[in-house]
Parts: sequence; C-alpha cells; structure tokens
Amino acid sequence: MNTKRFRAIGKGSVSAVALTLVLTTSGAGPALMQASDAKTVAARQTSNHSKFYCNAKALNPAERAQHQQLTEKLIAARKEIVEMPRGYEFQFSPSDVSVAEVSGWVITEAKCCPFFDFHIDLEREGHLVCLGLSGEEGIKAFIRTEFQVPAK
Repeated sequence: MNTKRFRAIGKGSVSAVALTLVLTTSGAGPALMQASDAKTVAARQTSNHSKFYCNAKALNPAERAQHQQLTEKLIAARKEIVEMPRGYEFQFSPSDVSVAEVSGWVITEAKCCPFFDFHIDLEREGHLVCLGLSGEEGIKAFIRTEFQVPAK
C-alpha cells in the first residue's frame, strides 16, 4: 500500500460507508456471543500489559456477535498480510470480501477500538481490497494478537 495515500475519509466516502452500515446491519437478528468471543472481549477489557483495549460496552450483544463473525471471515479470507511501520495491511480478493464488508467492519470496530487508524483501498483496477490497521507506537503487538498475524 502506498503510504502517501489519503489518511482521511472524504464526505462522499463517509456517506457510502454509512449507507453500507445501514444495508449490512438492517436484516441482522439478535445473536448470542460465543464463549470464546466473551474471553476475547474480557481479555481486551482487562489487559494491563497494553494501553490498547476495547470498550466492550460500545456494542450490544447482537452487534458484537455480527462483528465477531465478520472479523473471523476477514481473518480467514486474507490473501496476504503486509507489515508496515506502524501496523499491518490485510489484502483480500473482492470475490471473497467486498469493500462494503470491510467498511462495515471498520465502522463497528471504530466504536469499540477508536485507537486504530483505518485505511481502506481498492487497488489493481478493483482486483484487490486492502484494509490497513495502524496507530500509535506499540499497536503492532495488539494487532498481531487480535488479528492472528502469524510470526515471521
């Protein structure tokens, strides 16, 4: 990913992202969070080893369950992981993960983990969807753990 890209979402993109959130969440029914999901949330909340922790109260149980399901899909569908100076870029095939899914995930993740800097790119003439996660010094260790980035 080119690090000289825009670092903010424009007005048109914000509208598109908001519309995507409405469309992707409108038909979702309530779901229960699995025990492993609860452990992850608890670990994020009580971590004393890091200044990066998620606000588990930012999402209701149905949102949390839907977000966890999409997180698992993103982790499973990654085609490549690119390490960057302050984070990672996850690359996807648009046939596996849509820009709408990535933008919906970002909107929800930003509610509980506002310390991330998010970057969404559609590259190679629409043949590559990229999600960049970065942030302050020390964020890479958090990303590696939470997003199951394999050790080199």
